[in-house]
Amino acid sequence: MEQSWVETETAECDLGDARLNRRLGRMLEALGEHPGKSLPTAFQDWSNTKAAYRFFSNANVSEDKILEGHFAASDLRTRATDGPILILQDITEFSFKRAEPEKVGFTGTSCGRKMKDGRHQSHAICGIRMHVSLAVTPEGLPLGITAAKFWSRDKFKGTRALKRKINPTRVPIEQKESMRWLDNIRLSTELIGAPERCVHIGDRESDIYELYCLAEDLGTSFLVRSCVDRLAEDGDTTVSKVVATIQASGTHEIRFRDAQGKTQQAVLSIRRATMTVRPPIGKQKKYRHQQLQIIHAEELNPPEGRAPVFWKLITNLPVATHADAIHKLE
Repeated sequence: MEQSWVETETAECDLGDARLNRRLGRMLEALGEHPGKSLPTAFQDWSNTKAAYRFFSNANVSEDKILEGHFAASDLRTRATDGPILILQDITEFSFKRAEPEKVGFTGTSCGRKMKDGRHQSHAICGIRMHVSLAVTPEGLPLGITAAKFWSRDKFKGTRALKRKINPTRVPIEQKESMRWLDNIRLSTELIGAPERCVHIGDRESDIYELYCLAEDLGTSFLVRSCVDRLAEDGDTTVSKVVATIQASGTHEIRFRDAQGKTQQAVLSIRRATMTVRPPIGKQKKYRHQQLQIIHAEELNPPEGRAPVFWKLITNLPVATHADAIHKLE
């Protein structure tokens, strides 16, 4: 008899009690039938709802143990595929309205209504954050989550003032929240067990020099959007200055939807280069320079009323031809 999806995803779960294991399976079935609904709506009766609350409050239950079975199932699915595996990393915030943020957690601040003096009223956003890595095939088939971390922030005061006194690039990565990106690369690569197949992909928040070095140490690949104009070549220039001197290798047309959901198209001019990228000045004694591929794709003749498309990518994957650059953009 073929296993249900719940049995597949929980086969390797061990919560230390067979009753907890069975309860997890029943809860997943109910939540799977009512995705996005509250616990009372999903379970439909008070006894099962109370059982769910007792489950989550049990000291033996944690997100790591709940996800353990899914990680194992993700591993099996990746082993059943051939070729590269794209591992997409990003952060998601779960917001909960609370009068007392310390009872849930703090994710940030937001500007509310405008007051009489013209300033916007600031209020805390309560909730938790999740940093997750999702494995997919190059064709877009999801294989499962390979790493996940949940946390909430303490409410920091005077952070902007602190930045005026301390250069953030001189703070060790281990003391920063961005360490999550490195942790997920390490955990995902270890889970899959084939670093040469992994391509870790992230947005501009993942443009971290330590990430480049970790990928080299692990023997794995990365492709991220760049937000930092790093020192390049002999250290007397920057990445953007070097790319500006290179002739475009060609163009590429893309279609996308704008913020209003309207279909747009753009013709991008592609520049690509292999160059020496150097660490920030404050970290040059700790990290060595990297030989990396840079791709800049800038829109030609952007229309009025819309910001031009300008993608800056950095990778340790080979980009020897114009076709290779387009492949990475896609």
